[in-house]
Amino acid sequence: MPRAKKRSGKGGQQGNVQPFSDEDASIETLSHCSSLSERTSAAEEAGETEEMAQEDFQYKLKVYIDSTVDKSAKTRQGALDGLKTAMATKILYEFISERRMTVTDSIERCLKKGKGVEQCAAASLACLLCIQLGSGIESEEVFKTLKPVFKTILNDGAANIQARQACATSLGLCTLVAEDDIMDVYATMECFESLFTLSYVREDGSRTSVNPQTTQLHKNALLSWSLLLTICTGSHIRAIAQKHLAKLPRLLENDDVNMRIAAGETIALLFELIRDVDPEFDYDGWEPLCVKLNALATDCNKHRAKTDKRKQRSVFRDVLKAVEEGNFQSETIRFGTERMVIDSWVRKRTYDAFREFVGSGMNYHLQANEFIRDVFELGPPMLIDSAALKAMKTSRLERHLYNAAAFKARTKARNKFRDKRVDVGEF
Repeated sequence: MPRAKKRSGKGGQQGNVQPFSDEDASIETLSHCSSLSERTSAAEEAGETEEMAQEDFQYKLKVYIDSTVDKSAKTRQGALDGLKTAMATKILYEFISERRMTVTDSIERCLKKGKGVEQCAAASLACLLCIQLGSGIESEEVFKTLKPVFKTILNDGAANIQARQACATSLGLCTLVAEDDIMDVYATMECFESLFTLSYVREDGSRTSVNPQTTQLHKNALLSWSLLLTICTGSHIRAIAQKHLAKLPRLLENDDVNMRIAAGETIALLFELIRDVDPEFDYDGWEPLCVKLNALATDCNKHRAKTDKRKQRSVFRDVLKAVEEGNFQSETIRFGTERMVIDSWVRKRTYDAFREFVGSGMNYHLQANEFIRDVFELGPPMLIDSAALKAMKTSRLERHLYNAAAFKARTKARNKFRDKRVDVGEF
């Protein structure tokens, strides 16, 4: 009988298996090292890319700063707008701090020699520069240079009206951020008073003839004045209440809806401040004021636009509650993983002032700008890595299910009311 042939190691029975050699180990080690090196090189490349992007961004900012002294007005305007966008959307303290006097000189030159639009951009950039630098010696130096220019343009009746409007707003915020002497704050407030009091209705009922552009200037001056009210001492608030509380309601009769709203919010703010100083404060004209505020909160005049009436009624309902009951309709602002409650007229006026300049970058500044966080008592910035932030976000499916459930509940609630309706035509 012939012997069966031996099968090779490839079949069912294993043949001679070679032991794990040093050569194989070295190959496996090399593969692990190569994958590790690939990850390391990828991280290094990402870091290098980010560093290059940062260098490129700073290079663009330097070009913008150099272009603010260009002979072309269009080039200067573009440079100012570029710097405004950068400062509104990023924290640039270190970069700006090293070049603050150069930027300040450029702003001063554009305010003095530029035309309307360029002056407006320069005035806004001055505020953003102070917001970046925060409250300290650096911003004080910037403001000491620009304050005389602001006041000169603001008080010059022959200056461009848009430039005067912008200077009225910027002077208020820069004073809040960078002014170090409370007496200078009061002097600036008197400068604003000399403007918005021109829109007061006289005691005999007559009015000064003011065009819409000048009304806008007076409104900006009033809002800046009310912003500085928030940092006044108690004794000064008493003096202001005695001087202006009887006259401010005259602005409620203004033809411009924005001026009426600004006046109403200023009255509510002044009542809040004076009640904090003197809880037993009693105002003689309280009842006539409430009647006037109630009329504005329920205004149905046909000659006014629907959007204006809707906006006016919404604001004056809150103003009436503030004057009658001392209440405020609180609002929650969410940014990142944090939230801030706007629970007073002081807080609302301050928030609106910063948001006017920072715009869509307000949430970012609330997260990262130490000065703004200090203003709103939010504490030091919170450092959260991207992985933790991603874990905190709800998934797309969860949002979809939540929205579907809310839609279903809303539909059911509406159907109940639809079933109770009667078709009058059938009777």
